[in-house]
Amino acid sequence: MTNEKRPLKRQKLRNAEYYNMQQTFDELYADSKKSAVFTGLMEIISSEENIRLAHRNMRKNQGSKTVGVDDKSIKDLNSFSEQALTAHVQKRLAWYIPNQVRRVEIPKDNGKMRPLGIPTIMDRLIQQCVLQVLEPICEAKFHERSNGFRPDHSAENAIAQAERMIQNVGLHYVVDIDIKSFFDNVNHGKLLKQMWALGIRDKKLLSIISAMLKAEVAGIGFPEKGTPQGGIISPLLSNIVLNEFDWWLASQWENMPTKRNYIHRYYKNGTPDRSSTVRTLRNYSNLKECYFVRYADDFKIFCRKRSDAVKLFEATKLWLWERLGLEISEEKSKIINLKRHYSEFLGFKLKVRTKGKKPDGQPRHVVEAHIKDKALGKIKEKSKQFFGALRQTYNPQMEYTLIMRYNAYIIGIHNYYCIATHVNLDIQKIAFDVKKSLYNRLKHRLQKKGQLKDSYIKQKYGKSREIRYLNGYPLVPIAYVQHRVPMDKTRTVCRYSQAGRAGIHENLRCVNMELLYPGRGNRVHPLSRNRSKEKGAVRQSPQRPHSRHDRLYAEDGRRHQRTAAAYSLAPSRLSVATG
Repeated sequence: MTNEKRPLKRQKLRNAEYYNMQQTFDELYADSKKSAVFTGLMEIISSEENIRLAHRNMRKNQGSKTVGVDDKSIKDLNSFSEQALTAHVQKRLAWYIPNQVRRVEIPKDNGKMRPLGIPTIMDRLIQQCVLQVLEPICEAKFHERSNGFRPDHSAENAIAQAERMIQNVGLHYVVDIDIKSFFDNVNHGKLLKQMWALGIRDKKLLSIISAMLKAEVAGIGFPEKGTPQGGIISPLLSNIVLNEFDWWLASQWENMPTKRNYIHRYYKNGTPDRSSTVRTLRNYSNLKECYFVRYADDFKIFCRKRSDAVKLFEATKLWLWERLGLEISEEKSKIINLKRHYSEFLGFKLKVRTKGKKPDGQPRHVVEAHIKDKALGKIKEKSKQFFGALRQTYNPQMEYTLIMRYNAYIIGIHNYYCIATHVNLDIQKIAFDVKKSLYNRLKHRLQKKGQLKDSYIKQKYGKSREIRYLNGYPLVPIAYVQHRVPMDKTRTVCRYSQAGRAGIHENLRCVNMELLYPGRGNRVHPLSRNRSKEKGAVRQSPQRPHSRHDRLYAEDGRRHQRTAAAYSLAPSRLSVATG
């Protein structure tokens, strides 16, 4: 099917349209924009279409394979029929009592452990049902520069906003605020009051969310505060907590009301031209010019003068404690002059340097972005671990899997950190050690020449002289990366309005699906392809499998075919390797 007949869409948007929930979400978003009050949300949450949509969205989520205290995952939910699963969820929502939460600890960068709370798979399904209804209501209320855990927002948008404040607006003093154990110190009562203020006034729904927050942690007990990291709804709740803080910061400067309206035009991306408003506030007021950028609990406040930064630092610390009951870390929170020191943000470190002069003779300052030192160390060690694993295996199937994982890791590193202005110089610092480790461990098995079958690797890395091959499979060169300017989110893009979704679909038109999924239009089972080559063989149309054995066999064939298509590997060769 061509793109003209079936336009490209995000999978979650396609799912919402399939289950006839998109119009409901659009209405919730539009009503929330008008400051409506919602009292009958449980009827939407417990509807059959919403439950089926939640199950569909969870099936492709990698986290759904993680088990809770009952040792069940998404595979156990798939054993339910749609009617039985819907009835069970509706029964649980009628009188909701959450199961215990499994406690898991993962290491942090500073050597400490980060506690995670993993609910059971059924509780996660219920949280997904609630999330789908609450998200459009909250999205209408969130600030545009809140970027963490939101649809159509990303870390790239946050970096683009930070660089705009530094380079275009000229704010070279930044207030770094680190909230001490934010997710563990969220006040439950304050959170429910904030949801009430947003217009979410369904008392039964609020009682269910309160029960989710107070779910018993296995081996520890019932928590009195905090949101469990690991739950599906926790990121949304954390954004609700800090949303009040976002609008308080915005009210200190950019949303300060003026006697007359100075906004007379809008840019192409939907941003209003506030230059006249800012000029008036600078010339006729003593307000402290400040802008913030936030990603989850990591945020920065940009100021023009150090005196303003000192006052805002103290005001922010006091506001967080009095209004939200949150403390800041005195060791990590500080004021930074970007002309002298780096400020770390989302794996990058930002600084200002002088480059030429302006037309009036004043020095021009531009932003300088690097990869954080700790991130570089992790990239180097992780790459060496892949080479060590490749050295210890001679199994063709395992070797192929490790090569694909290494390539995916390096491509992911390049795609994320390419927005750093000095990404090439930073990668060069570790590239020599990584290449040395590659040659020392695999020098007898590497080849300089080979055939690039993967369309993506061929287009992006085909011109590199450092690409090497291992048994015919390419290894992506770590040093072959080029800077790309980070892009901010277009304000008109929104998945909860028809015009906003048109912008999303318009952006997807530039995606070359044949490049991402080679051979997508000719998915044939590997065995049937081999049989079709036999003399006199007649190709038959595939039939729908009936027995459980036939279904598993067909799904196994489709999985191998998708893997072969993704990496341009001949299906017959894959079937032999996995045989």
